[in-house]
Amino acid sequence: MRKLEEESKEEMARKANTILASVIERCASTYTSENTTLTVALPSDEMKGRIIGKEGRNIKTIEKLTGTELIIDETPEAITISSFNPLRRHLAKKVLEKLIADGRIHPGRVEEVVERSKEELAGEVRKAGEDVLNELGITDFDPKLTLILGRLKFRTSFGQNQLEHAVEVAHFAKLLAMELKANQTIALQAGLLHDIGKALDREVEGTHMEIGADIAKRFKLLPEVIAIIEGAHSDNTKSLEAVIVNTADAISSSRPGARRDTYENYIKRVTDLEAIATSFSEVSQAYAISAGHEIRIFVTPEKIDDLGAEKLARDIAKKVEEALVYPGEIKVTVIREKRAIEYAR
Repeated sequence: MRKLEEESKEEMARKANTILASVIERCASTYTSENTTLTVALPSDEMKGRIIGKEGRNIKTIEKLTGTELIIDETPEAITISSFNPLRRHLAKKVLEKLIADGRIHPGRVEEVVERSKEELAGEVRKAGEDVLNELGITDFDPKLTLILGRLKFRTSFGQNQLEHAVEVAHFAKLLAMELKANQTIALQAGLLHDIGKALDREVEGTHMEIGADIAKRFKLLPEVIAIIEGAHSDNTKSLEAVIVNTADAISSSRPGARRDTYENYIKRVTDLEAIATSFSEVSQAYAISAGHEIRIFVTPEKIDDLGAEKLARDIAKKVEEALVYPGEIKVTVIREKRAIEYAR
């Protein structure tokens, strides 16, 4: 009996390995780990001075409105955009390309271009979600859910692009379900949406599993799909499809080179840095730049005076020292701008 039991276990292990190997071979997609910079080509080095503007007004406006840092150095005919947030980097690149093509570069024009670029970026997010659904053959998703899905294009986890990861998990889950005679529709949808909560976890409180389950319930997805999203990354699986999705997730994320822990630690540090600054009521915007070694904080001028801004900088620096562990030092810059507007009629 023991001999038969051992032979049976060996046979099951061989079959499991065969299934996994065949699934992986049939879905050989590739990843490029997300970088933290983008480069914009310039028609000439003279354009650098126009982007900087008189007393740096243009570049300061671009950096403030996009939440990025523009690095202008000796590199010929190029400007580097630096930010830990891929969405902000992409927005800044679109803004710069439009300004360079137009030729008119001044703070008022920058504000107009940023607003228009934000609208175009929203269209790109929607298209990214629609392209994924077309690739997977899914036709019954609500347009708003498609938009949320598209946001994963600008979200990374351990350096791995979340939308590419979601598509890969969906492919793996469907193929595994096919091999194991499970429900392919449930496996496909749950695989695609298992991390959908990460699209909104920077704006909504809760774990990405809780946020994802709430999204799935709001759009009235299948109860089995909701249960799998809610129990993602959990060992308390209640169905074969849940086991399949967890297995597909592990296959995608464990491949050598797919993820980088140091990148994720960096993201967490700069996100926490911004969160500390925005926890003060006087702060309207805060952006971590220079690889997290500086944070620029914009305050509401009506809520604080110049002396108060100096005190706020000390208070934030002290709170950062108490809450975070980081190499070197972090420069805290508080910016208070008073803008007066009147119309000549």
